[in-house]
Amino acid sequence: MASGVWTDDLRQRLDELLDEHRAMLHRSLDGLTEEEARRSLVPSRTTLLGLVKHVTYVEHVWFNQALTGRSLKELGAPSTPDRSFMLRTSDTIESIQAGYAAACATSRQLAAELALEDEVSGRGPRALWAIYTHMLRELAQHCGHADILREQILAARE
Repeated sequence: MASGVWTDDLRQRLDELLDEHRAMLHRSLDGLTEEEARRSLVPSRTTLLGLVKHVTYVEHVWFNQALTGRSLKELGAPSTPDRSFMLRTSDTIESIQAGYAAACATSRQLAAELALEDEVSGRGPRALWAIYTHMLRELAQHCGHADILREQILAARE
């Protein structure tokens, strides 16, 4: 930031942090083959492609649904977090990245209309700042997962 103090404009800094984490997750699929992105490396349903599909769901839930009150069905989102990891045969790196980019753009647009202290009620009453901090925790956690999965995938190439 211009002032050198990153807390001078808290909203701007939170938006920057969200976008940094979103970009890391988006890029986690770059340079991988479709098979690598779908490779199962842990006992759960988690794959790198499924993880990015899941964070798309998280954007729908915590920005779109929480801010608009629209149902998951209306949003075209899976009904549960577990289902959000499930891949269809038609899912590709390109389609998942495009869906994630679109969900993030919608999140930015919806949040831009509100102040951090504004209350939203689509998933129960809470201030927008609470959505931001929850999303930062979610995205940071999933960035760590993505780093480990990507590292395993790239190491298997050697």
